Amino acid sequence: MLCITQRDPHHLRAKGDGLHLCHVPRRASLPPQWLPGPEEERRVRANAREYNEKFQYASNCIKTSKYNIVTFLPVNLFEQFQEVANTYFLFLLILQLIPQISSLSWFTTIVPLVLVLTITAVKDATDDYFRHKSDNQVNNRQSQVLIGGVLRQEQWMNVRVGDIIKLENNQFVAADLLLLCSSEPHGLCYIETAELDGETNMKVRQATPVTSELADISTLARFDGEVICEPPNNKLDKFGGTLYWKENKYPLSNQNMLLRGCVLRNTEWCFGLVVFAGPDTKLMQNSGRTTFKRTSIDRLMNTLVLWIFGFLVCMGVILAIGNAIWEHEVGVCFQIYLPWDEGVHSAVFSGFLSFWSYIIILNTVVPISLYVSVEVIRLGHSYFINWDKKMYCAKRRTPAEARTTTLNEELGQIEYIFSDKTGTLTQNIMVFSKCSVNGHSYGDVQDVLGHKVELGERPEPVDFSFNPLADPGFQFWDPSLLEAVKLGDPHVHEFFRLLSLCHTVMSEEKSEGELYYKAQSPDEGALVTAARNFGFVFRSRTPKTITVHELGRAITYQLLAILDFNNIRKRMSVIVRSPEGKIRLYCKGADTILLERLQPSNQDLTNVTTDHLNEYAGEGLRTLVLACKDLEESYYEDWAERLRRASGAPEAREDRMARLYDEVEHDMTLLGATAIEDKLQQGVPETIAILTLANIKIWVLTGDKQETAVNIGYSCKMLTDDMTEVFVVTGHTVLEVREELRKAREKMMDGSRSMGNGFSYQEKLSSSKLTSVLEAIAGEYALVINGHSLAHALEADMEVEFLETACACKAVICCRVTPLQKAQVVELVKKYKKAVTLAIGDGANDVSMIKSESWEGAGSLCAAVPSLLWCHPCAAHPVPLFRSRTHRGGHQRAGGHPGGAGLRLLLLTVQVPAAPSPGARPLVLPPHVQIPLLLLLQELCLHYGPLLVRLFLWLLSSDRVRPVLHHTVQHRVHVAACAGHGGL
Repeated sequence: MLCITQRDPHHLRAKGDGLHLCHVPRRASLPPQWLPGPEEERRVRANAREYNEKFQYASNCIKTSKYNIVTFLPVNLFEQFQEVANTYFLFLLILQLIPQISSLSWFTTIVPLVLVLTITAVKDATDDYFRHKSDNQVNNRQSQVLIGGVLRQEQWMNVRVGDIIKLENNQFVAADLLLLCSSEPHGLCYIETAELDGETNMKVRQATPVTSELADISTLARFDGEVICEPPNNKLDKFGGTLYWKENKYPLSNQNMLLRGCVLRNTEWCFGLVVFAGPDTKLMQNSGRTTFKRTSIDRLMNTLVLWIFGFLVCMGVILAIGNAIWEHEVGVCFQIYLPWDEGVHSAVFSGFLSFWSYIIILNTVVPISLYVSVEVIRLGHSYFINWDKKMYCAKRRTPAEARTTTLNEELGQIEYIFSDKTGTLTQNIMVFSKCSVNGHSYGDVQDVLGHKVELGERPEPVDFSFNPLADPGFQFWDPSLLEAVKLGDPHVHEFFRLLSLCHTVMSEEKSEGELYYKAQSPDEGALVTAARNFGFVFRSRTPKTITVHELGRAITYQLLAILDFNNIRKRMSVIVRSPEGKIRLYCKGADTILLERLQPSNQDLTNVTTDHLNEYAGEGLRTLVLACKDLEESYYEDWAERLRRASGAPEAREDRMARLYDEVEHDMTLLGATAIEDKLQQGVPETIAILTLANIKIWVLTGDKQETAVNIGYSCKMLTDDMTEVFVVTGHTVLEVREELRKAREKMMDGSRSMGNGFSYQEKLSSSKLTSVLEAIAGEYALVINGHSLAHALEADMEVEFLETACACKAVICCRVTPLQKAQVVELVKKYKKAVTLAIGDGANDVSMIKSESWEGAGSLCAAVPSLLWCHPCAAHPVPLFRSRTHRGGHQRAGGHPGGAGLRLLLLTVQVPAAPSPGARPLVLPPHVQIPLLLLLQELCLHYGPLLVRLFLWLLSSDRVRPVLHHTVQHRVHVAACAGHGGL
């Protein structure tokens, strides 16, 4: 009996995060044993649509639009009438349609109401039209599907799970595919994953050996293998499954998968089996839900209107009671002259009708004009941003662009900034800067006295003209390293041989001698380029060989094994056989991992290299340690056989392979270390320092490894040596993560146990105020957490502990995080801190985080920093004015960098004009108080007097804003006119 688990179509809607299916099969058609439920595993049989359709898998059609022709009017009206003002207008209109109580014509209300609803509906319809257009463009893309032994052109929306499709060079991958074969030898293919992770570097995928020979249509049409794998999930870097074919089973991993959103590069064609389609693909599973963003002023105005409406009701009740009393006591005597209207037979009923009449007559008490005023202010702000010449990027010929007028006033209220690292904090440009080989440090130029030469005093860079294959863009300043290469130093030769062999870089030769390297990471490309310039040129690779030109001599090494890098191993190794038959392992990785795997014999060399590593790290450089090891033929054959068996194990496959990797990577010989500079965006350290002074906390959410993120943290001054402690959370289980977070909180509490009056925190505050206690601790702390630990920390029973610990730290860095985890971190802070937040990213992998934000940015941190207006307490001092250098960005195109990425933060120092009038006091605006809030207060005061203003202040939830506004109301204040505003 075959037990089949099904996927609930309604569950698909929820998991798709706003992406709905175009077609959902009817539940009534399902047999009882196939009733929908949570999918525990996926079964997919190739070329068997009837078999796969029994499982009710999602189709490949996606829908991101909100409306259609039928649902537009009711859904849009429902959304618009969630606005208090629109609901109030509708309520008045209904009252005015009742003749017994209407004192004004219903035209006076319906005309402005219909006008406002129509304008908003047209705007929403236009936005949704473009969503429909985008959906249709994607769903109608053409794909070659193998049906009945023939390749047919099918639209993406008609692709089904279990279909075999053909991809050609530069085509987008239509769904999550199991790679079956390709035009390249050994089933290799190259993909670009910019739309998934923001990286434009190519990656390699390889088909399983058993299917890589299925190169012709007829053979593929007879292929009936069945894949049993994990259910749909959002893990971009993991896939586990098994292929069953011809009574054999073959393990599948992420290296065999092509994910939707990738682009096929440098591969003529390939065939793949659809495993996940539509909302089940990993790209769609990582897509965040689009939400309507309301500002705090919108919420305040809605609350204010409700309170004023309550005041109006109270006035109507009082007047209605007065009317009833008058009619009962006095009006009854004038029934002959002033008879009651038809249907009115008592004073009480007359008072009831008068209540609604008074509501209509006094409707102008509700300050609907506030909404208009604020919208006009927002529109003006957006035009000021667009017109600002100092926000214009001359290099890219791109002005700033405010793509919305919804959130302008919240710029100055931002408390948390969530930033991507690569392309945002850094330029993602890696430069080989220094290295240490056999205890000798290279990279610093010294004068005749042995002193380091400063950058401005450096001589000409090293001349690599002896090497016709050198990269002309590479520069190095220490000629002694090139001399060591030419003199034949064996340690230096082995050092660069490792750099030319131990990598996953692909080489493309566009013309004779013109090499172009495509690396999965920029730092790996920088290392291979450095080896290339010093004479060890990586030329080409196949799945089994690597060809290197060593000082002009072509040498082909047999590639026996690649021990991949991952976040746990923090190292990468290759095992190669030289032309002489010698087997050698080359390894590069983090110093904390490799130094403990070296031979203990040469401790002096290890100590010297460690000193060099500390020196490089102090300069903010990214470091790697290089080591090698010779292997005996008999040992390698035995180890390779055990590795082959482990790779085919149905259970604990990764653990068994990790143990074998760890076994061979021991007792290695130290070769040296490298130091790479990742250039920061211009002005990043200064920007972060300014934001820190404004009490804005910066969290870096990056997909990079921990060492990289920490090094950048030190480079941009988020992390400093003066910090009390930097906590690193790397637990792999829930208990380990909880224990590490608990220890971090205990250390922070121990450091600030006494408050100076002899009482401890526990004696003064209850546990319910733990968060405020942690945020008030003495000392500066930072938190670094890995993606696998963050997955546990974001669970419901631990998210509060994680947030308490993180918010007590000055800086937070989350490494190896998925796009969905970025959004979850943002939502966690917004949920518990009720704070205005800003997300900054430059790639499609940041879209999920940006969609969750109150504010979103694009490009560099300097380009997306919010407007900050600081008025100095002393009016005679200059006023620094900080303004945004970019537009509200977000997702422009797949993997693309927005045009505003090169824009810079402008720091203007404006001299305050003449002194204020006598008796006026200077107003100090904290960064969370914005001019529109004061304009709103001013309008309330002018139209409704101080009483309503005090009601407004009483409604404010922020204890930090209220004192400033009280100061504004109770005293004459003076805000100096400057470039940002005209003063009050």
